[in-house]
Amino acid sequence: MVLSSMTGFARSHGASGPYVFEWELKSVNAKGLDLRLRLPPGWDELEAFAKKRAAEVLSRGTIYASFNVKRANAQSTVRVNEDVLASVVRVAGALASKIDAVAPSIDGLLAIKGVIEVVEPEADEAEDKAAKDAASAAFDSALAHLLDMRRREGTALGQILLQRMDEIEQLAKKAEASPGRKPEAIRARLAEQVAALLETSDRFDPDRLNQEALLIAAKADIREELDRIASHVAQAREMIAKGGPVGRRLDFLAQEFNREVNTCCSKSNDIELTNIGLEMKNVVEQFREQVQNLE
Repeated sequence: MVLSSMTGFARSHGASGPYVFEWELKSVNAKGLDLRLRLPPGWDELEAFAKKRAAEVLSRGTIYASFNVKRANAQSTVRVNEDVLASVVRVAGALASKIDAVAPSIDGLLAIKGVIEVVEPEADEAEDKAAKDAASAAFDSALAHLLDMRRREGTALGQILLQRMDEIEQLAKKAEASPGRKPEAIRARLAEQVAALLETSDRFDPDRLNQEALLIAAKADIREELDRIASHVAQAREMIAKGGPVGRRLDFLAQEFNREVNTCCSKSNDIELTNIGLEMKNVVEQFREQVQNLE
């Protein structure tokens, strides 16, 4: 399986009998799957088919599907409604005998609603069924093109996400090797601070201060956070390689990355470690933003 983006566009055309039609599909990000159809009157039965087919191949995204159809070589005819015209003429004659009025003109009579009727060509049941079957096949074609575009974009996104993982891994190694996180360095900094306090006051217990210093040094250690970050990197790479609809799982993993990096920053009492943590936080945010586009 491959990764798939939630954004894409596709169009397909078709014809059957007197009908010429076109499907246009647009896909955007969404938490779930939502197919929004726009169909012309008389083609409503395509909705159930389209929703079923979309649900079979898509997991997430809002899909805007528009279907346009024209009936080629279908000439409408105009006819006069003789009954309505006769009624109008009788009324006009009755009024003319009562008032002094000009006799109605032909164009005036034809302008009266109901006198002229536009007759559409009669529908052929067999032709209509064949056209709807062809329209369904055209929807499948448009859906296949949409899937292809989403997968191509998903593949590109996957490469970007792997680059972000490489960056996070390198930053974690940089933090691992930073002299500032070594227990000796932490103890040395605390010892300097304790010494400064002892020089200004004789009320401090050196033994108790030493115990507190060791406790603070233990709390400042980010070994556990770095181990979890390494585990998250491995999980992310495995999901990206496996492919499929893993967007939600990667989004959750991005939150876990952010939690661990925030903890590293809060524990850090070294400028270099703090800067590494802030840089890693920026990369994690880039990772999270890209993950939002995945199915």
